[in-house]
Amino acid sequence: MAGHSKWANIKHRKGVVDARRSKLFTKLVKEIMVAVKVGGDNPDANPRLRLAIQNARGASVPKDNIERAINKASGNSDQLYLDLTYEAYGPFGVAIYIECTTDNQNRTVQNIKTYLNKAGGSLSTNGSLEFIFDQMAVFRIAVPKQDQSESLELGLIDAGAEDIEKSEENWTVLGQKTDFGHLQRFFQEQGLEPESAGLERIPKVSKELTREEAAQIVKLLDNLENDDDIKAIYHNLEYREEFEGLFE
Repeated sequence: MAGHSKWANIKHRKGVVDARRSKLFTKLVKEIMVAVKVGGDNPDANPRLRLAIQNARGASVPKDNIERAINKASGNSDQLYLDLTYEAYGPFGVAIYIECTTDNQNRTVQNIKTYLNKAGGSLSTNGSLEFIFDQMAVFRIAVPKQDQSESLELGLIDAGAEDIEKSEENWTVLGQKTDFGHLQRFFQEQGLEPESAGLERIPKVSKELTREEAAQIVKLLDNLENDDDIKAIYHNLEYREEFEGLFE
């Protein structure tokens, strides 16, 4: 969840992968529950729930977990959640967007301030990072079969894709946020279910750091990512191959 798609391609040891996978499952299940609270338990009438279920399936969250989350959220609980966004600067001037879903705003903002203060960063005013990031539609899909890749790529471009980043693990499709619906419909028409889909903050301006400096940013990002109230973080640290070991 942290940062730009290139970070997702870094290989970790199995224990690290398992820990991150467990945390991802927790956040995806929470988003399903929040979506039910906000818009009801019918995915056909609740776009946020429909997308949350799609993303959970794409991450291989078990079907029973998804159904249990929907049923639990459909109960009589009066628990309310807020969607909040915070903008911050970490050490060395790295810009960070922090997206949260919380039932206790005071707890969430205090935790964020603590993580930032320990790292030598600070909160900024909302809107101050708009010149650094674009909010874009981002879809991640399984690598298509070789004989289908060219036609799929052409179809994606027609549907609004502006960039397609290809790796051995997946394709990351980027488009303007206004084209999210067009791209979503294209995947549905093709019978393809993305591994993940949503609006993400993509940096227009990156920050280059040394390995030692980047290690401090990575520690801050890990602390933010491990907070249950924080559902996504985006940053503009420029990835370099020498950073790979920092994630182990």
